[in-house]
Amino acid sequence: MAEQGYLICLQAVARRPEAQRFHFISADVTSSEENQRILRETTEWNAGNPPDIVWANAGASVPGLFLDTSIETLKSQMDINYFAALYLAHATFKLWLTSTPASSTLKSNRSSLPRHFLMTSSVAAFIGLAGYSPYSPAKAALRSLHDTLRSELNLYNHAKPTNNSVPDIEIHTIFPGSISSPGLQRENETKHGVTKLLEEDDVVQTPQEVARVTVAELEKGKHMITTQWLGMVMRAAGLMTSLKDSWLADTILPAVMQLIMPFIQMDLQGKVRKWARDHGRPEH
Repeated sequence: MAEQGYLICLQAVARRPEAQRFHFISADVTSSEENQRILRETTEWNAGNPPDIVWANAGASVPGLFLDTSIETLKSQMDINYFAALYLAHATFKLWLTSTPASSTLKSNRSSLPRHFLMTSSVAAFIGLAGYSPYSPAKAALRSLHDTLRSELNLYNHAKPTNNSVPDIEIHTIFPGSISSPGLQRENETKHGVTKLLEEDDVVQTPQEVARVTVAELEKGKHMITTQWLGMVMRAAGLMTSLKDSWLADTILPAVMQLIMPFIQMDLQGKVRKWARDHGRPEH
């Protein structure tokens, strides 16, 4: 009955309870068929109208040294942190690009507004750290998926209008850092000591802080969103091949980071080397 509890919590904080409706669907998001079912049931619940905003927010981190991590865990980390979002994106875009709203009222009011697909990645997508080999590659894959889909959506958003025109689609990816949560507590119980050392100066945000910054940046129309200064710096260091949200900030800051990043990398690599000298070779 946990889902029912979540529903009650959402209803309790509704801004317009007389006009808002809430619904939940239990599903295994690592299954492509289940993602299709989620959208099908959501559309049916919404009087035949597809949702205008879809957020792929599932994820979990199981940190550990590469050789200490089983193949099963490496695969499951890719399933929940990458393929779950990919499956939802694939099903959502098929729905959005091949259907029109069932309600003529909704169609006339919303056809000019873009739909939004969001994914939650991590600052781990921008830089690789010892002890995150099960997690970082999957989050980096989301960043590559974001860039590829943002390019490909131009084929639809800028095509000549037709009688079956559908709303444009915008894609956004959120890159939070450490968030104070039960998940972070579980990570820290098994996280390797060298990983904790590399993260010792990280900013830990509350879920409310992350949500507040994310919504504010989305309202500005941003596409690749970090939620704190360290994430912004890491994003700048790895932004060379991605489209820019702000030509001023996203051009000058990466140029500065080209000068600074070698020193940051030297510090990070030096910490790992010192760990090895102090603690010896890892036992597997």
